[in-house]
Amino acid sequence: MCGIFGIISSAPVDKKELQVLVNHSQQRGMDSSGLIFTDGSDYIVKRADYAISKLLKEVKLKSSSMVMGHSRLITNGLSDNQPVVRDGVAVIHNGIVVNHESIWSKINKERKLQIDTEVIAAIAAECVENGDTLESIPEKILDLCEGIVACALVLPKLGKLCLFSNNGSLYLGQNEGRQIFASESYPLVQMGCKDIKKIKTGVFIDIAVSDKAMDVSDKAGRKTNLIADLPLLSSEEKLLEYPKPNLKRCTKCILPETMPYIRFDDKGVCNYCNNYKLRNVPRPKEELFKLVEPYRRKEGNDCIVPFSGGRDSCFGLHLIVKELKMKPITYTYDWGMVTDLGRRNISRMCAEMGVENIIVADDITKKRKYIEMNLKAWLKSPHLGMISILTAGDKHFFRHVETIKQQTGIGLNLWGVNPLEVTHFKSGFLGVPPDFEEERVYSHGAMKQLRYQFLRMKAMMKSPGYFNRSLWDTLSGEYYRSFTEKSDYYHIFDFFRWDETEIDETLATYDWELAPDTTTTWRIGDGTAAFYNYIYYVVAGFTEHDTFRSNQIREGQMTREKALELVEDENQPRYQNIRWYLDAVGIDFKEAITVVNKIPKLYTL
Repeated sequence: MCGIFGIISSAPVDKKELQVLVNHSQQRGMDSSGLIFTDGSDYIVKRADYAISKLLKEVKLKSSSMVMGHSRLITNGLSDNQPVVRDGVAVIHNGIVVNHESIWSKINKERKLQIDTEVIAAIAAECVENGDTLESIPEKILDLCEGIVACALVLPKLGKLCLFSNNGSLYLGQNEGRQIFASESYPLVQMGCKDIKKIKTGVFIDIAVSDKAMDVSDKAGRKTNLIADLPLLSSEEKLLEYPKPNLKRCTKCILPETMPYIRFDDKGVCNYCNNYKLRNVPRPKEELFKLVEPYRRKEGNDCIVPFSGGRDSCFGLHLIVKELKMKPITYTYDWGMVTDLGRRNISRMCAEMGVENIIVADDITKKRKYIEMNLKAWLKSPHLGMISILTAGDKHFFRHVETIKQQTGIGLNLWGVNPLEVTHFKSGFLGVPPDFEEERVYSHGAMKQLRYQFLRMKAMMKSPGYFNRSLWDTLSGEYYRSFTEKSDYYHIFDFFRWDETEIDETLATYDWELAPDTTTTWRIGDGTAAFYNYIYYVVAGFTEHDTFRSNQIREGQMTREKALELVEDENQPRYQNIRWYLDAVGIDFKEAITVVNKIPKLYTL
């Protein structure tokens, strides 16, 4: 997924206008980039595995009257970068074609690259070769392709640029005769464009006619690929342990004796059960309809949906579109731990419902380096209460909601947070007792946060490696999550009952993709969960699956017997996901797992 943009003019492109587009496109990712521009009748393509702002400085545009480009999230290798060029067609594409592998058998073209975008160029080239009408080209592409397709299709032999999308993540504006497009409307507004329109059906713009082959060149600047090769080795997988400790568990839920601050009464029922207050008791839906009514717009989008691509945010989006009849923009924060599976599900859901997706991508290289530094510090002095520092980098999710509100002018944000995801043990292992009065998954109590930070600082003192350049990123992210006031902010599951069976059945109708290494549908698009749950299980004999299933028991959604059966499977080590995570942050698999396996257990076998 990336940000795409372009300027088509009768005069040389204004570099200041171009810089506005370049700067904004980097919000969606800066790990690779590409430009396509004209020099007379010649079409020149420049691609690089670094930021578009750097690439632009290296390119001599001279008197180019057409410049288009993209700034992209993670890619693996230069040959799979955009613009994709083949058979006289060039494509820049925002989105993911989730069924690209199956399309090749339906067209008379051979696959040459791994990137999904290639199939779009191949379909277009076949249409041109067959003499199909211009209007039929985007129609055929959208008919064959599943997932988000927001494209700029360059057809030099026909002298045409085709812009189209299936989810509205493409805008076209006019500025004194120049036609300017971008993945979002915000930069077009900044540039003073008029008549800004969201593009869905094909729009055709005249460009220079040329029969010459495009001049394509690639530049490398990154020392290592952000997506490394992932050879799965049986010898490594055997290192993963799955002990079966004989733990005393609550007679009502399934929490074990190793749960922090747990106590059992004379009937064997734990204090978490005895103090539990039902969470999954939604208020009348009519209240939500009244709350959102002032935000509805006759034209344009009317709400923002923070969107991870996970199970609950996907079902929340379904409810918002199908039940509330709102017109949302989804917002995704990518900090380097969103897996390809998560991105594909984002693409599926947004394409199917015709919903725009705005991505705010952090500096992936920097964020993963922060995780590496903190994980190395943790491995030197393992502490269950410090595991949460490995996921601290994602808390800027909350900060950028405000960014998107400002850029879109939309105030209302609707969250699809699972009300049963309360764990307690993550801070409990640090020394924070459970607050049974907590009403939300994310607590905003200032004193609770200060106590938490004090205890964490004490634990950090045992491994000085924690005091690295990631510290400000960690603290500022947690500040935005816990201390800043949230406005126009509602939880969809405060008004709709959370039901796992209904959710899974609904998502199946969207061909929502499951993970190959687990049967659960929870957290499968999260690159971090498999690793930290492995640590919790090996050391304490349980994971967040145990706390989640226990909450379902208390809500009357599941029997204790069924919960025990499910966690038996869900707590098994997920080798593929763990290996991906450790490779992504540059930590040796054997080294990390050996340290985890040697940590003293909180139980006896």
